[in-house]
Amino acid sequence: MSTTPPPAPAAPSGPRPPRRNQARDIHEAHRVATPLELLFDLVFVVAIAQSAAQLDHGVLAHHTAQAVGGYLLAFGAIWWAWINYTWFASAYDDDSTAFCLLTLLQMSGVLLLATGIPGMFEGQFLAPVLGYVLMRLALGVQWLRAGRGDPARRRTCRRYATGIALVQAGWVLFLLAAESGVLSGAGLVAAILALWLCELAVPPWAEGAGNTPWHAHHIAERYGLLVIIVLGEGILGATNAVSGMWQAHGWSLDLALVGFAGTLLVFSLWWMYFLVPSADAL
Repeated sequence: MSTTPPPAPAAPSGPRPPRRNQARDIHEAHRVATPLELLFDLVFVVAIAQSAAQLDHGVLAHHTAQAVGGYLLAFGAIWWAWINYTWFASAYDDDSTAFCLLTLLQMSGVLLLATGIPGMFEGQFLAPVLGYVLMRLALGVQWLRAGRGDPARRRTCRRYATGIALVQAGWVLFLLAAESGVLSGAGLVAAILALWLCELAVPPWAEGAGNTPWHAHHIAERYGLLVIIVLGEGILGATNAVSGMWQAHGWSLDLALVGFAGTLLVFSLWWMYFLVPSADAL
């Protein structure tokens, strides 16, 4: 007499367990930006908008050189922090509580940086430097966690953490010198350039100990989202220009041409960027 075997127990449902900072699979199917990454991007929208607004104010006030210099410094800090987090998350986003909280700390640093951007255009560096250092040190802690979970790349992860910490110490010394008046003029510019060279040197030095994994399609999507954010500032600029001209002079053909030209420029940049299959190229 045959008996029917009992059905196998159903697989547990619910969120997948954290991977405890193990390296992500570079061939993972359907890898997309997470809701946390999208929230992270939203904070950067504020910082980029602040930078663009201060550039606009400076140019209108005929302080073009100072405005362009301040914008390059502000956007450079925003861009570098975003890129470093994005590449780290592509390799080690484990969806753990610690990862989320450290991301929150980085977001807080971005908001502090954004708050200090107007002052930075006037040579006041306290808030932006503290915000930048906060989000960079939080990323350094992320690299230390990654090293514990990925023994094969532990040396690379520790190099990242060490390099980030040393450069942030340099930014703190820069802040102390700038606030006390020791650094000014050409010396201030030279110190900023030197520190940026150090920032850019950290990834090549760290990756020299072994490459970190990253997901090509995930990286392509993340960069595409950043491009959309920046292009959004172009749309906002065109809208503000049209609104200002309309309120000052009323409707005219020139107004229509300005609005159309601004929209066409943004649309063309979007088309040129997304015409190339970035994920395949990577």
